[in-house]
Amino acid sequence: MKIAFACDPLSGFNLKKDSTYAMMREAFKRGHELYAFQHADMIIHEERVSAKASRIALTGDTGAWYRVEQTEQQLLSLFDVVVERTDPPFNMEYVYATHLLELAETQGARVFNRPKAIRDHNEKLAITGFTQFTAPTLVTSNASHLRAFHAEHRDVILKPLDGMGGMGVFRVCDDAMNLGAIIETLTDNGHRTIMAQRYIPEIIHGDKRVLLIDGAVVPYGLARVPQAGEVRGNLAAGGTGIAMPLSDREREIAETLAPILRARGLTLVGLDIIGHYLTEINVTSPTCFQEIMQQTACDVAALFVDALERVNH
Repeated sequence: MKIAFACDPLSGFNLKKDSTYAMMREAFKRGHELYAFQHADMIIHEERVSAKASRIALTGDTGAWYRVEQTEQQLLSLFDVVVERTDPPFNMEYVYATHLLELAETQGARVFNRPKAIRDHNEKLAITGFTQFTAPTLVTSNASHLRAFHAEHRDVILKPLDGMGGMGVFRVCDDAMNLGAIIETLTDNGHRTIMAQRYIPEIIHGDKRVLLIDGAVVPYGLARVPQAGEVRGNLAAGGTGIAMPLSDREREIAETLAPILRARGLTLVGLDIIGHYLTEINVTSPTCFQEIMQQTACDVAALFVDALERVNH
C-alpha cells in the first residue's frame, strides 16, 4: 500500500513516545510505502485535492530516523490510505483541512479518521451523546449557570472545549477559591463556551486511556496518574503512564461505544475514563500506543496497521 500520513513535522517526533512513529515503523516493516505531508501542504487546484508529499524510508537510526527519497505534488486519491495524525489544537485551520480531506474523499481518497467524523466529534462535547457513562456535566458560557453548577456539586472541574494535554483545566473545590476569575478567564467574560464536570476523586488512580481500533477494544489501557499536587493525569502535564488490563466498567463503556463510533467513520478513538466515568472521546490523533506496547505484550501499532490493510482489500 501507499500510505500517506497527514502529520506534524517529522523532525519534532519523540521516537520513544510518538504513536504516529509506531504506526509508520510497523507499516514500513511490512513493506508499505510511506509518505508524509502537513495540512499546509494541501491545495485544491482545478477542483482536485493534492499535497506536496515526501516519500520516506525509515533508517533504524534513532538520530536521523527517516530519509526523504522523493517529494512531489500528488493527488490524495492516488494513495491507498491517508491517515490523519495532526495534533490539536483543533482550530479553524484544522477545520479547513478536514474540508479539503473530505473533498479528496469524493475524488476517491480513503481517509482515516474520516474528516467529517473528526469535525463532528469535538473531543469534549462528544461525551454528551453517552450520558449513561458520564459524571454530571454542564456546557455553557454563562457565569450564573457555572456558579450554580459549582454550588450544587461543590467540587468541580472547569475546562475549555478546545484544549489538549490538560491545557486550561482547573479544579474548584468547596471553598470556591478563584471561581470568578477562572470563569472569567476560561469564558473570556462570557464569550467562549466551556465545560464543567463534577470532580471525580478516582483521578488519583489515573485517567485511563482506552483505545478503539476499527470497532474493536484494545485489551490494555494506559492509566495516566497525576503527579503530586496535580489534578491532570495527562502525560503532557507530567502524569505517569501505567499500562494495565481494562476493568469491567471500562470494557463496558468501550464495547458500547466501539461499534457506534466505527459506524460514524472513526477508525481510531482514544476514550478517556476516570473511575466509572467517560470524560473525553479523542478522535484527532489518539496516542499512548508506545507506552502500552512497551509495558505489555499488546502490539497496538500492529492492530492499527491490520485495520488499514483490511480496508484496502
